[in-house]
Amino acid sequence: MSLPPGFLDELRTRTSLSQVVGRKVMWDMRKSNQGKGDMWAPCPFHQEKTASFHVDDRKGYYYCFGCHAKGDAISFVRETENVDFMEAVEILAREAGMQLPAHDPQARQKADRRSELADVMEQAVQFFRLQLRTAAGTMAREYIDQKRGLGAEAQERFEIGFAPDGWQNLWDHLRAKGIAEDLIIEAGLAKPSTRQGGKPYDTFRNRIIFPIRDPRGRCIAFGGRAMDPNDNAKYLNSPETLLFDKSRTLYNHGPAREAAGKGQPLIVAEGYMDVIALSEAGFGAAVAPLGTAVTEAQLQLLWRIADEPLIALDGDTAGLRAAHRVIDLALPLLEAGKSLRFALMPQGKDPDDVLRQGGPGAVQSLLDQAMPMVQLLWQRETEGRVFDSPERKAALDKALREKIKLIRDPSIRQHYGAAIKDMRWKLFNPRRQWTPKARWSALPEVQTATKSSLIVAAGDAAQDHLREAVILAVLISHPDLAQEFEGQIEAMHCLDPDHDALRNRMLRLLAEEISPGPEPMAAALGEAALEKLFAQPHLRIVPALRRPGDIELARMTVAEELAKIDANRGLQAEIAEAAEDLSGPADEALTWRLGQAAEAHNRAAHGTGEDKAEFDLGDNGARIDRREKDAFDALLDKINYAKRQR
Repeated sequence: MSLPPGFLDELRTRTSLSQVVGRKVMWDMRKSNQGKGDMWAPCPFHQEKTASFHVDDRKGYYYCFGCHAKGDAISFVRETENVDFMEAVEILAREAGMQLPAHDPQARQKADRRSELADVMEQAVQFFRLQLRTAAGTMAREYIDQKRGLGAEAQERFEIGFAPDGWQNLWDHLRAKGIAEDLIIEAGLAKPSTRQGGKPYDTFRNRIIFPIRDPRGRCIAFGGRAMDPNDNAKYLNSPETLLFDKSRTLYNHGPAREAAGKGQPLIVAEGYMDVIALSEAGFGAAVAPLGTAVTEAQLQLLWRIADEPLIALDGDTAGLRAAHRVIDLALPLLEAGKSLRFALMPQGKDPDDVLRQGGPGAVQSLLDQAMPMVQLLWQRETEGRVFDSPERKAALDKALREKIKLIRDPSIRQHYGAAIKDMRWKLFNPRRQWTPKARWSALPEVQTATKSSLIVAAGDAAQDHLREAVILAVLISHPDLAQEFEGQIEAMHCLDPDHDALRNRMLRLLAEEISPGPEPMAAALGEAALEKLFAQPHLRIVPALRRPGDIELARMTVAEELAKIDANRGLQAEIAEAAEDLSGPADEALTWRLGQAAEAHNRAAHGTGEDKAEFDLGDNGARIDRREKDAFDALLDKINYAKRQR
């Protein structure tokens, strides 16, 4: 049986290779990166204990570095189920919800027709791009350049064009090149006239044109933005054709998939200009649905690109309604690790507006604050409502239960129920505390600064940050010591950019044989840099800073803190290296290395400096500094007890 090439492309697009393979293997989650579709497991085709079988979910291929088995979803089903090609296609098509096409003797002709239509679309792309540079495109160029701020490179990258005003401009151009009338109409570039014997007319007239390409890079449709403010349709897409299915297409799909594979967040915006503006601002993994709402097929495409796409919709009522529709669509489709987050723009603004007013930082801030889907669901059901009666509370419970029931995955349904229950408790039973005035008041929310503080963050990086501050502050307060520790300071890698700037300034002063005291340090970096360093709370209890004249204590403090940083980072490096070595058999050398690193870390943690003072033991068991005792004895020797003679 002959299958049209378009069918297999669609089947591969709808099929997740990691899900197909996941039925036969146990993933090694330590080695796998589910967010990037980079999965590893022991090979199902030969016996092994290590994970040498690799699945690239985005490219749709697998490869075993042990037995060299390779292929796609179809070949995997063929090998593991022992079926032929067509049976494997039937299995995957059934799982993807696709109807296997009946035997079509003209399948090859249909494939050839798609190729012909794609060629016509490419010629239309070139026509529209050329028209943008003509006199007819002057107003369109001004709109793109001045109002939207898109330079020549951006226009070239996204192949922006212009359809001039007139009924048969593109039609006449293509017909002059010998392209058949039926191909032009079938490609969606022209429409038949409704008048008797009338000539077909162009679909796009007096519009800025945005080519729409599939993941393979073929132009399959166009989007047009009207230049006339009185036009009935501000945005117009190509009609559905043999190439174009609007519900299964994303604008900027191919470049966004590539950018997401490099770690960029997948952002779903509302329109072409939002996507282009985001891409030009550095958010390359931006896409847009070709309509007012995301469809189920588009949602599956998004999840194949990233596990948790960010829905960035306009901050108006329509944008919020669109977000709510996405929630209702996504709830039944949720799977473990597959969800959505929502970054709502300010009232009346879209991502393009935010970028032009606040730059990429403003957009990044909104993305960082994106709320999980369960929170937006709760907000939709509770915002602007008063629940001051049992009936209203019961109505809320019923509405939320109905939404949670839509979730098919029992584990996710349970977690949603727990999250809703927690939010409900906070709404109806706010926590309270007793105040001295015998009144009850709600507990304050945890502040953002507290959540991000070093004490809360803790961990090795936070400890190193504190130690860096101690070392720099003590050396600036005791600049004569800096020369003694110059080599160790040069080798110290500062995690904090401010600390790194202070360290670099200190080294430059030492190279110029200038003592790095407060004034020379502040001369280049400013008083604010030193104030920020010495304002850190933990420096207030450092003995070497509380006793600025004790040079020996300062020397011991710097030496100890440097040793602790070196030991801690050495231990972390050994652990990281050992983790890589654990892929093979563990031996005595590995455990010895870890033991030595841990011992060095513990020695440093308990202090490396020696107290050089010598002590004598008094009659009562107390320790007496020998230097102080000798000084006291010398003083006593100078005292004369002889009585004066009268």
